[in-house]
Amino acid sequence: MSGDMSSRADDTGGETVHARPFSLPDIGSSASSVAGATSAMRSRCDIAMDAIKTYIIREHLDVGDPLPNEATLCNKLGVSRSSVREAIRKLEALHIVNVEHGKGMFVGDLSLDPLVDSLSFRALIDANENMAELRNVIQVRRILDLGVAEQVVEAMRGTEQLELEELARQMSESASERATFLDQDIDFHTKIISCTNNAVMAQLTRSMWLVHMAVLPQLNLSVSRQLDVTANAHADMLHAAVDGDVEAYRRAVVEHYRPIEAIVDSHLR
Repeated sequence: MSGDMSSRADDTGGETVHARPFSLPDIGSSASSVAGATSAMRSRCDIAMDAIKTYIIREHLDVGDPLPNEATLCNKLGVSRSSVREAIRKLEALHIVNVEHGKGMFVGDLSLDPLVDSLSFRALIDANENMAELRNVIQVRRILDLGVAEQVVEAMRGTEQLELEELARQMSESASERATFLDQDIDFHTKIISCTNNAVMAQLTRSMWLVHMAVLPQLNLSVSRQLDVTANAHADMLHAAVDGDVEAYRRAVVEHYRPIEAIVDSHLR
């Protein structure tokens, strides 16, 4: 898809609207209609960021598609090169834009890694709040797993899942040796959610797990005496999904989280 930013009609009639995202005038609008009316409310960098995001959406660009070069952006947005450069830096940090030196600018991978970094830092910045933040993350993870139960069961009903079977076996074996199994755990949940072909859900699940893994080691919690409960719950989830039993799947999800939730709750009392 072409990355050319040709001039286009101003379909907002020159009026700048602030109530909804990406509602600024088209990229071809003059600087006075874009920056002048909003200078008191928003910086030129913010305007440039919104204009670039608007362009990506309106042009139906996908991950990896090329974006106009810096000079073209400056010309079309009517703002300084420093404003465009700052906007690009911020969008790159958000994985919305990817800059490849010597090649140009492209639509980024749009991953949720910035969310992981932000949530992890939030959980770690105050030692007194770490446990409460971990509980919040666990609750979000459980809600996601329960919410997608029907889709998982529908996708896995009657299938053979050798890879998941092996991960479940490894977790049970580790639990019998009083050893944790975080890597296998995240792989299991990522793979089981991927069966639904819901990319957003898969990214959210992975993101919450990464935050969980970033926070947990900082708390120096003892290994749960019910580690086997968590490990065996994975096998129960898998078998319930393959058998097409949604309620059994949900019960296994609840059982999976019970030991870690009990540990966290005991520290918060």
